[in-house]
Formats: sequence, structure tokens, C-alpha cells
Amino acid sequence: MSHDYKMVGWTPFKKRYDLFVGLGVLLYLVLFFVGTMAGQPAGESLHPLQTMLRATGTLAFILLTFILSIGPLARLTDRAKPFLYNRRHLGVTTFLIALVHAGLVVLWYHGFSETNAFVSLFASNPRYDSLQGFPFELLGVGAFFILFVMAATSHDFWNANLGPGFWKALHMGVYIAYALLVGHVMLGFIQDETSMTYTALIAGASAWLVMIHLIASGRVKTTQPADDLEQGWLTVAPIADFEDGRAKIVTPAEGERIAVFLYDGKISAVSNVCRHQGGPLGEGRIIDGCITCPWHGFQYRPEDGQSPAPFTEKIATYDVKIHADSVLVRALPNPPGTQVTPALIQDRSRA
Repeated sequence: MSHDYKMVGWTPFKKRYDLFVGLGVLLYLVLFFVGTMAGQPAGESLHPLQTMLRATGTLAFILLTFILSIGPLARLTDRAKPFLYNRRHLGVTTFLIALVHAGLVVLWYHGFSETNAFVSLFASNPRYDSLQGFPFELLGVGAFFILFVMAATSHDFWNANLGPGFWKALHMGVYIAYALLVGHVMLGFIQDETSMTYTALIAGASAWLVMIHLIASGRVKTTQPADDLEQGWLTVAPIADFEDGRAKIVTPAEGERIAVFLYDGKISAVSNVCRHQGGPLGEGRIIDGCITCPWHGFQYRPEDGQSPAPFTEKIATYDVKIHADSVLVRALPNPPGTQVTPALIQDRSRA
């Protein structure tokens, strides 16, 4: 958690993480290059630049698929949480690889023309009415532009000045980038491939993302019953279903999701949305008496939704009570930072 702007929090863990990411990238590129060059059929050959173009393109696609898998996997298993904490680093790495790929494309296919390379890129193929001859390069340009915007706004400065809501909506564009990238590959590189290997990999990766998101979405829905017991109150879950230091998440008919935490024999409820980057607070846990966001470690006191000094972030709080051994929460939020008396597990007669 930070009260100023930092490009990267260089903790020892993050240094090791980035080292392994860098080594993994290098190893993939080397193995792909050597394997592809050595595996060419007799009488056929690829220019080394073409091989590296393919290597960077496939790697960018693999990394982007993995990045989009992290969120739902983290909802299904805590083992994915370390990747969630460092997703920003992986996203910037993916953009840099995409940048190398784009540079190689412009150099190889447009750099030796008498026409300006970028003019050639946008104007050389106007066959928009042909599926087989569609200018797939422009789909890649669109995906690259989205990745550039996301990498350029990854700094906390942009999150603070654009606002968490708009910042998160902007970064949801990664799904559009992925769709454009699939179209870029299927209408371009795949058209010249006689083997079904790459087609199967693209289709399998896309199906995997759809499946894992649906599974994670279903898992969230099973933990957010929102039945009205009386006007303004929502049933969360029986007390026995709560895990100490963890939350149940409910979704009111209107407004943000609510994270309802059990801690030290008490129940408190706050907005599920972290003020930093819109992270899901209800998927975090209470550490040192504070709700700790699973994304970047921002913290809030459960009883008033305020960050401990010297930090100043605040989130909305909600009234809670216990009725017939079940926890209830009022759907109407209190102003951010409002002190709310927790419901005590021992006091089950609260009305």
C-alpha cells in the first residue's frame, strides 16, 4: 500500500518474480527459434527475422491468455494469488513483447517499400470485403493500441487521476484486445498454415478462457444470495458458513457488491470495491485487523472503511445485524469512512 506514486514496488518477491518472468521469456524465444529453424522441411527455409516474428507473436498471445486466466483462477484457488498480485508486471512484459513483434512486422513486410512503412501498413490491403484477404494487420494494430494504452496507464498516477471506476473500465479493454488478436491470427497467419496445430491452439485457448470465466462466475454467484428478509435488508449467510477473517459477498439490486467479514467474533460490512484499482476486497482477508485487498495490499479497517494512517482512502460501510443465526446487511451504503458498530456473534437477539 502506498500514499505516493511508485512505478513498481520492488519487493524481494517481485524481484524474483520478474527475474523468473524474464528468464522464461528468454528461454521460450530461444527454444522456439532453435526448434523452428531446425525443424524446417527439406527444401524450405525461414528467414531468422521471420522466425523471431513468429516467436514474439505466439509468446504475446500465450502471455495474454495467461493474464486473462489469472483473475478467475484466483477466485478458484489461492495458489493463483501470487500471479494476481503481480499481474501488472506481466501485462507490461506482454506489451513489450508485442512491441517487438509489431516492429518486426513493420520492418519485414513494409520496411523495404518505397512507400512510408506506416502508410504501407494501413493502405496496402483494402480488401475489407474478402474474408480470406481481409487486412488482418489492422486487427493487430487495434490490439496493440489497446495494450499500449493499458501499459501507459498502469502507473498509480493514472489510477488516482482517472478514478478507479473509469480506470478499471479502461483496462477491461484487454478483452477487446484479445478478440482482435484472435481475429488477427485466424485471418492472417493461420491462412497460410497447412497444419491444424495453430488453429487448435487458438481455439483451445479461447475455449479455455470462456470456460474458466463461466466457472468462476458461477462460484461467485453461489456465495452471494440476496433474498430480502424485510425492506432494505439482505440475507448474507448463516453464521456457521462464515470463515474467520474472510468475507461473504452479496449483490444488492442496485449499487456495488458488499463484502461482509467475520473477524474476532464480530461482523462488519464494506464495499467490495477497493479504492486503488477496483480490486475485490471480499476475496481478500483481514490481516493485522485490516481488510487487505488481494490485488495490491491496500488496507481498510472493517468497522469504518478507512485506511490506517498515514493513508487516506475510504470506502462505504453498511449496517449489519444477526437474526435467527443468520447475518443480514442493509443494502443502503453509508458514506465512505462512516463508523458502524459491528454485529457481535454472541448477541444473536439483535433486531
